[in-house]
Amino acid sequence: MTNPTPVILSLDAMATRFELMLYGDDPIRLRAAGEEALAEVERLETQLSLYRPESELTWINSRGSRGPVKVEPRLFRLLQRCADITARTDGTFDVTITPLIRAWGFAGGPGEVPQPEQLDAARRVVGMRHVQLNAEDFTIRFDQPGIELDLGGVGKGYAIECAANLLRENGITSAFLHGGTSTASAIGTPPNQPAWRVAIRRPTEDDNPLEVVGLRDSSLSVSAVQGKLFSDGIKEYGHVIDPRTGMPVEGALAAAAIGPSPTDCDALSTALLVLGEPGLPMLAERFPGYSGVVAVQEPDGTVQAVKSP
Repeated sequence: MTNPTPVILSLDAMATRFELMLYGDDPIRLRAAGEEALAEVERLETQLSLYRPESELTWINSRGSRGPVKVEPRLFRLLQRCADITARTDGTFDVTITPLIRAWGFAGGPGEVPQPEQLDAARRVVGMRHVQLNAEDFTIRFDQPGIELDLGGVGKGYAIECAANLLRENGITSAFLHGGTSTASAIGTPPNQPAWRVAIRRPTEDDNPLEVVGLRDSSLSVSAVQGKLFSDGIKEYGHVIDPRTGMPVEGALAAAAIGPSPTDCDALSTALLVLGEPGLPMLAERFPGYSGVVAVQEPDGTVQAVKSP
């Protein structure tokens, strides 16, 4: 049997390119479902963007320290989910990280080493302990000025999850959606194949993949220190910051989380990058159904994949 031709759609959103591949026997229905799914991604960008003055997230950040701010219920549940993941990863994933990103010059800039007083000031306003979520009336409040939420570490995964849910509601049984090659979700399998095969890029010049993962009704997210790096002439600093220390991550070069939810995978890959290899047992213990891969550099310079126990 020959493979049918897929319907392929794409969208530029959230500073990346989303691509969707759908298989089925009715191309018109596939395209309609795919366009609805990508429209949801576009809608979420307008709601979740830190850099759009009209976004709901900007509204929350500008008013959260003045008093309770009403939040759309689905966004409120996402923030609850983020708070839960923060607690379960010992603070290694935290959506209040923005002041530290700004202190290190990564908010639209090339990066720079902050002065000690800048770093201390940023650390004082980072932490989910500063965020009060009231489930009775769907409000959020910050306990002091300077708190700023940034959903960039989970937004693509959440958008992909919402889009995939719409595809399932429309009866789609074979589809693959990714955002910028860093977060992906698979529905069913491609025709005549047991799974969607996804290569995790090795964080070196080597073209050989770090790992190849088979996804079937599952998701994958990858975080890496590459992409935004700067040097002060002594050492290189990456853009992924440890919320607990305020310092750029060292040790792991990349980390991947595999499991049912692209939202959770997006957040967990960041936490795993911060924790490095020691985070793999935590992932297996605290997040049943999820597994991880961490890229570490050996003393001889080679990069190896370490997997969940």
